[in-house]
Amino acid sequence: MSVFTNSSASQSVEQARAYTAAILDLLGDRPPLDVLRATPGAVRAAVAGLSEAQLSAREAPGKWSTRHVVRHLADSEIVWGWRLRLVLAQDRPPLTGYDQDLWADHLQYADASVPDALEELAAVRRTHLRLLEPLSPADLDRVGVHRERGEESVRHMMRMYAGHDLLHLGQLARIRQAIA
Repeated sequence: MSVFTNSSASQSVEQARAYTAAILDLLGDRPPLDVLRATPGAVRAAVAGLSEAQLSAREAPGKWSTRHVVRHLADSEIVWGWRLRLVLAQDRPPLTGYDQDLWADHLQYADASVPDALEELAAVRRTHLRLLEPLSPADLDRVGVHRERGEESVRHMMRMYAGHDLLHLGQLARIRQAIA
């Protein structure tokens, strides 16, 4: 099982630490805002030219399709927006996790419109960049308390979501290669 597997929203402290370290390792020393700005276009390029059947093809049994990944990116952008707004507006708010596989199953990711998910990702990401770009160092240091991962500052969340973007861009490339 991969460190990136999230079969349930409740993880052990060790799993949460391993996940965080792996996500931040993907980002490395890249500026998170650069990655966050580039992701919608990179996702659009990653799915360009794929047929509806290819968008639905899974990398392997039990794995997500391109359609699933793009819908997940759009939905996790909404989750991040909620968390970001909580942290910017409240003192140390609780941040809940969620089970991405339950979302995929119950929110019909297998039938999602990829063009709609791409538009949603791009639009919501623009609003988040609008919130992030003018933040002061004090704003970036504001924290929420994630249920599985503990204290997370806005600065840390930016790095996590940029790493999350890179994780799924790699997944999209892997799926494309597997279905070719």
